[in-house]
Amino acid sequence: MEVGELGELGEAQNCSYTLQSPNGTIESPGYPYGYPNYANCTWVIVAAEHNRIQLVFQGFALEEDFDILSVYDGPPSPGNLRTRLSGFQLPSPIVSTGSRLTLWLLSDYAVSGQGFKAVYEALPSYTCGNPGQLLNGHQQGSTFNIGDKIRYSCSPGYVLEGHTTLSCLATSAGTAAWDFPLPYCRDDGCGGTLRGQSGVITTPNYPAEYNNNADCTWTVLAEPGDTIALVFSDFQLENDYDLLEVSGTDGSSQW
Repeated sequence: MEVGELGELGEAQNCSYTLQSPNGTIESPGYPYGYPNYANCTWVIVAAEHNRIQLVFQGFALEEDFDILSVYDGPPSPGNLRTRLSGFQLPSPIVSTGSRLTLWLLSDYAVSGQGFKAVYEALPSYTCGNPGQLLNGHQQGSTFNIGDKIRYSCSPGYVLEGHTTLSCLATSAGTAAWDFPLPYCRDDGCGGTLRGQSGVITTPNYPAEYNNNADCTWTVLAEPGDTIALVFSDFQLENDYDLLEVSGTDGSSQW
């Protein structure tokens, strides 16, 4: 393992690691207090033959579009590039197809985030690895071997985009892979906080019919001393079963 020290202003901080333990933790230099400018660091994870490597991020914050973590499925050659990561959203887990995985961090001359922290684990070839949790969603199923299924659902106010069920299948290469990509939960536009002098509130899908089991809350905020006028231009709800409650800071609610 070779680690380069931070040199004079403008010099790169070079660091290079080879990781051969069956599991471990990877952190960007200085995590979580910020990585240096001009960082140029690589981590090569090497597992035993016929194993794969699962990488799960626990923290991620890089200057968006300028500081990049590239992940390679094997040695760091262009043809092996799996993904380029930047920004502040926690990436989904990554599972290699072979026994080597490479991470390469490059930062520019100014501005940095907290950096990243990830844990890795060597997996036998017959497992697909954890496909990942959903932001604003739920995962049902906790084993990830050939024949296992994982089911996903979304929290209230969100709609699932993609396949609800993922199955771990054997591949022709003698490994395993999920049959579909990880779905995600999309905000269905149901509810929210509204500010400003005026605005429009509509039920989801308006003027088409709203969804069954909808539970939407809109909060309208005004400056202290102001009043809020709510004027309906259209109103059709299933009588006695679907209800809209309007309430303010003073007075009783109106159904």
